[in-house]
Amino acid sequence: MEVILLEKIANLGNLGDKVSIKSGYGRNYLVPQGKAVPATTKKIAEFEERRAELEKAAAEKLSVAQKLGNELTKLQIEIAHKAGDEGRLFGSIGTHNIAEAITAAGIAVEKHQIRLPHGAIRHIGEYPIDINLHSDVIVTLTIKVVAEA
Repeated sequence: MEVILLEKIANLGNLGDKVSIKSGYGRNYLVPQGKAVPATTKKIAEFEERRAELEKAAAEKLSVAQKLGNELTKLQIEIAHKAGDEGRLFGSIGTHNIAEAITAAGIAVEKHQIRLPHGAIRHIGEYPIDINLHSDVIVTLTIKVVAEA
């Protein structure tokens, strides 16, 4: 199946690229999410008419993500969790907990934007996490996990 991308998609292409993908990926994800349209001659002509509008919207999204990234780098997040004597947490801290902590600090972040390179956090300490705000804007933030008093 060939589609025209309406936004930049990681590991696939940029805005306006005509790419060949598996039909299920296009039919079930890209087209319903509004990230692509089937590459028919009619849709190609429509896309060319809207190209400037889509590029402007993409540039605005990028600038908003960069601004948000600058604000995130100034944050210092500390999460208190129940822990044993040896520093091992009772349970773990995942993307949901981290997203809540960052949102409570004043910047709204969704849990799907957070990337934990080594999986869920299970010990007390400082951990670098990646926050994927945009396909071109990835911010690394250090989270400090401490034991509850």
